[in-house]
Amino acid sequence: MRVQLKRFVPLLAVLMLAVMISACSSNTQNENTAASPSEPANSSSTNTSAEATTAPSTKTVYPLTIENYTNNGEGTEWKTKSQTFDKAPEKVVANTQGAAELLIKLGLTDKMVGVAALYGAGDPAVQEEFKKIPVISENYASKELVVGASPDLVLGRAGLYADADWGVGTVEGLNELGIKTFVQSTSIEGATLDSLYKDIEQIGQIFDVQETAAAYIEELKQRAEALKSTADGVKTFAYVSDGGNGAIAVYSGNIDTFAGDVLGLLGLKNSFGTVTGDVSKEQLIAENPDVMLMSVYTGGLDPQETLKAFYADPSLQSLTAIKNKAIYLIDFNQFWGYSYSIFDGAEKLAAELAAP
Repeated sequence: MRVQLKRFVPLLAVLMLAVMISACSSNTQNENTAASPSEPANSSSTNTSAEATTAPSTKTVYPLTIENYTNNGEGTEWKTKSQTFDKAPEKVVANTQGAAELLIKLGLTDKMVGVAALYGAGDPAVQEEFKKIPVISENYASKELVVGASPDLVLGRAGLYADADWGVGTVEGLNELGIKTFVQSTSIEGATLDSLYKDIEQIGQIFDVQETAAAYIEELKQRAEALKSTADGVKTFAYVSDGGNGAIAVYSGNIDTFAGDVLGLLGLKNSFGTVTGDVSKEQLIAENPDVMLMSVYTGGLDPQETLKAFYADPSLQSLTAIKNKAIYLIDFNQFWGYSYSIFDGAEKLAAELAAP
């Protein structure tokens, strides 16, 4: 259920999640030599062993070239593009809250000159550090605001790299201004949990904090293994939201492969994961998923009122999730911040699924 990444926040929880992106996880090399990208769609979050990429502990040799991403405009396919760093960036804008929190985790708070898109609960563990970062917009930031912060790097969600009032500007446009870009591979269609490990590895190399990055990757792998142990068989799920006046709306989530991969650790399978286009209420009733997930985000409708409307809707009473009161609230920043905080959300959800 990835955000459509437009300015229409009211349906952010579900209908904004269809942003243009298809995916490759990227490799990195020093000495200005680009490496061939690997395909995240072929990797799996169930592989948390040494087979998944681990950041090197050697120091970065600049200039450093990584393979990252670019596209030809909103809705077009993302392709690889090299970004070369002559030194570690000193002024970074994170285009989302989740991206900023990840940089904090890697000890890079002092490198940030701006953050935008504060749409969910923040991580309490980094709250004090987060307060040190200038908020250039609590909503999605425009290119004017981003460039006005004078960054040498813009880092974050793929779908926000666009020439629109909700976009930070295209990769090509920012690069032409001398601003480097780092598109999170977790936000590219086809991403898996291994894509998060790859992002952390590459950020560690860009900023010459490889040992910190490697240690954090191992910590997250351990959390992934713990999540896998909570799975109790396979349950089907669907993403839902308030489509207006308490009417249920369904989002397929077919392109939100990163969130889907992590939910898979809990034994959750998306009922509409292969569906392209709209999903009707009739399709929801026919599919009858075991549970439903509804995103909560800053500035959104009162989730309790929405739940009340769903549970009282006569047309939904045949649904297992309605009968069992099995609609679970998930935080937008955690599940669509494309960052480590998805573990926080998944651990909370796992506990709720296990509750009697």
